[in-house]
Amino acid sequence: MDLFLQQRLVVVAGGSSGIGLACAQAFAAEGARVAIVSRSHQRLEQAQRVCEEAGLHVHPFAGDLSDADQAQAVIDAISARHGAINVLVNSAGAAARHPVSQLTPAHYLEAFSAKFCPYINTQHAVLAHFLGQAQPSLRAVVNIVGIGGRVAMPEHVAGGAANAALILTSQGLAQAYGCQGIRINVINPGFTLTPRTQATLERMAQRSGESLEQTLARQQASIPMGRFARAGEVADLALFLASPRASYLSGAVINMDGGAYPGA
Repeated sequence: MDLFLQQRLVVVAGGSSGIGLACAQAFAAEGARVAIVSRSHQRLEQAQRVCEEAGLHVHPFAGDLSDADQAQAVIDAISARHGAINVLVNSAGAAARHPVSQLTPAHYLEAFSAKFCPYINTQHAVLAHFLGQAQPSLRAVVNIVGIGGRVAMPEHVAGGAANAALILTSQGLAQAYGCQGIRINVINPGFTLTPRTQATLERMAQRSGESLEQTLARQQASIPMGRFARAGEVADLALFLASPRASYLSGAVINMDGGAYPGA
């Protein structure tokens, strides 16, 4: 199926690792022009090497997206160098997990700074570019948020609150901008095989006294499909949601949790 993404300009925030890198690779493989953004120059260089080894090309841009001015500057730089932006994939930032017994009000602010602000800052800058384009074209945002925004988890209360706020703002902005041809959709992955998930599992195993293998097996057994998602599976959905093939889909929130939370 042709997704009509050839030569479209796609910005992947958080595109240097995990799901973001998988999205960058998937869009590049479809013939899109891809700019990846990360705070770390080292991670950007590593991601660029990984893509080049796979025969794919991406354009790296460094910036701390939790800072609104830096987010604006990065988006301005991408547009100045490569032209009109067509797609934003938001996958930057993650909130730390804390046991409820250790949770403080400061942790909520940290969670919003780490997860909510990078998405909102980058999205705000891209929406301004969308609205400033002279000719109507593909204009889509895919916010990769997390199932914790729909399902309460004691060890992820602060981060889940940030995720829930992202879901609500995504749907509200989708309603506000739909009349101008701008689509905004949300993907909520559950456990996905990424370095971040690996670190989470290690912390869970340490707290429970289990081995890492036992923790992994227990978590996978709780999922009806019996396994975690692969980052490429999330990227495949992001491709479709961003593409003109999904031209009447906006304000949608799609859970990718292997059936773990039906109806969430």
